[in-house]
Amino acid sequence: MAGYPVAAPALRGRVWFDQSWLDLTFLHWPVRPADVADLYPAGTRPDVFDGVTYVGLVPFRMGYTAVGPGPRVPYFGSFAETNVRLYSVDDGGRHGVLFRSLEAARLAVVPAIRIAMGIPYTWARMRIDRTADQISYDSVRRWPQRGLRSRVTVRPGEPVEPTALETWLTARWGAHTRKAGRTWWVPNYHAPWTLHSALMVDLDDELVAAAGVRTAGEPLRALYSPGMQTQFGRPIVVG
Repeated sequence: MAGYPVAAPALRGRVWFDQSWLDLTFLHWPVRPADVADLYPAGTRPDVFDGVTYVGLVPFRMGYTAVGPGPRVPYFGSFAETNVRLYSVDDGGRHGVLFRSLEAARLAVVPAIRIAMGIPYTWARMRIDRTADQISYDSVRRWPQRGLRSRVTVRPGEPVEPTALETWLTARWGAHTRKAGRTWWVPNYHAPWTLHSALMVDLDDELVAAAGVRTAGEPLRALYSPGMQTQFGRPIVVG
């Protein structure tokens, strides 16, 4: 972890998007880097911790979205989402995430972000149910690959101090994507996560396998976060 950027660097230039992420659950499995290397865009490669990389399944609720300094976008800026993500590093040393899929409950969001940024949003029927002691995320894909399901139920617990690996997985200050024949870095800024333990009650997921990722071991402990505000900056060409 020596030299790893555990705090987000300040964004350069204006803020492109301002969002809140709420009720997040982090699920992770180890992955052999060689098994996923061909999924990465030019100029990037699997990021590794002690020789292993990871795949994350992260369901959550988008609280709001604002474009630049403008007001919050009604309706379309608030929705359930579940993403499948790998961990990436580029030749400039930027550690980020590589999204393999992002389920979204708002149809209008899907083509807009796929076209504008090359990020693989998909359209799904989604529901988040919260009781006094647990939270459930249910998703059924509408497009593409209609019918893919993911159901996660966890029981959030007490706040925890993240391990070095958990910090490495969650302290990610941008995403790599491929658009118009070039690889891009989309910088992201937010405070360190407030993390809680989470007891896994139910897991029935088809999204990780559908993303072309084969896991190579038992899952890490589940983590929950009540959420935070986050900002995205101007995309930068990687290669």
